[in-house]
Amino acid sequence: MYGSRGAGTTAGRRMSAVVLGAALLITGCSSSDGGDESDGGADAGAGITQQPKEKAPFWVNPDGTAAQQVAALEKSGKKGEAEQIRKIAEQPVAEWVGPDNPEEQTRGFTEAADKAGRTALLVLYNIPHRDCGQYSQGGAADGNAYREWLDGVAAGIGDRSATVILEPDALLHVVDGCTPEQFHEERFDLLKGAVAKLKALKNTKVYLDAGNAGWGHPDQIFEPLNRAGIDQADGFSVNVSNFYATDKSIAYGKQLSAKVGNKHFVIDTSRNGKGPYTQGNPDERWCNPPGRALGETPTTKTADPLVDAYLWVKRPGESDGECKGGPKAGQWWSDYALKLSKASS
Repeated sequence: MYGSRGAGTTAGRRMSAVVLGAALLITGCSSSDGGDESDGGADAGAGITQQPKEKAPFWVNPDGTAAQQVAALEKSGKKGEAEQIRKIAEQPVAEWVGPDNPEEQTRGFTEAADKAGRTALLVLYNIPHRDCGQYSQGGAADGNAYREWLDGVAAGIGDRSATVILEPDALLHVVDGCTPEQFHEERFDLLKGAVAKLKALKNTKVYLDAGNAGWGHPDQIFEPLNRAGIDQADGFSVNVSNFYATDKSIAYGKQLSAKVGNKHFVIDTSRNGKGPYTQGNPDERWCNPPGRALGETPTTKTADPLVDAYLWVKRPGESDGECKGGPKAGQWWSDYALKLSKASS
């Protein structure tokens, strides 16, 4: 992303999400697969199960990329590496909904989560003019295409339980000038409409993305949040795909919350175990920084009543972009995943 995070998706991830969504419709929801509330259906062969619901009510995908990596490493006899990647595979991580077949994707994820007695954690990242032409450029062709895509997302979720992180960086890039001014009004309208559409669903929570502790000040983004419909949302998200320590994120979130009606918020703790990287080019410190570690595991039991959850929104082990030797944004990078895991406590 534009000097702030690196939360992107790629064609490879989008295709895998479509395939996985279709697979989950078959395996995650079939009474003949032997799955129950503890296993959630499809399994890559790594023996991945759900976390205790009282700690983390979010769905663990037993056939996610990390789980597949665990199974492959075990099969090749690399037990030590498999156990390191298992630290990632056994936690609930967000599913990023791609532009193709959104109804199929969200139905697959939410039905599998529902079968496991859990809540699907989803990220919507398809706003037009996304990422200002940087590593994660793309998004819907225009506002009407976005609204049609969102209709599919909502239809796929239905009445099942879902928590949605809405459009990482979309507001931040309005504030920092990265998104051209002629698109600002449309963006506010699309985000406000998305909040309303998703909140009309029976069991969906929505958190508008609101930057991170290192990009600027809450005074710069609270009015854009208001224009994007924060009053209708459950709250906002901070630190998505970034590395700021949890205490810094809480402080930032509480300052912002006070300016938007004391709304609650969630924090992405996926890779913040050692805080942000402070070396190298300041414009790309967010992109595949070395020496980082996994952060607090996902939970709704947090250190502050305003913080609804610590979440793994960024999928640990997926690249931020083609920097520091990484593959394209959103692609699995096994070496980086291993380093994240080994550096965590």
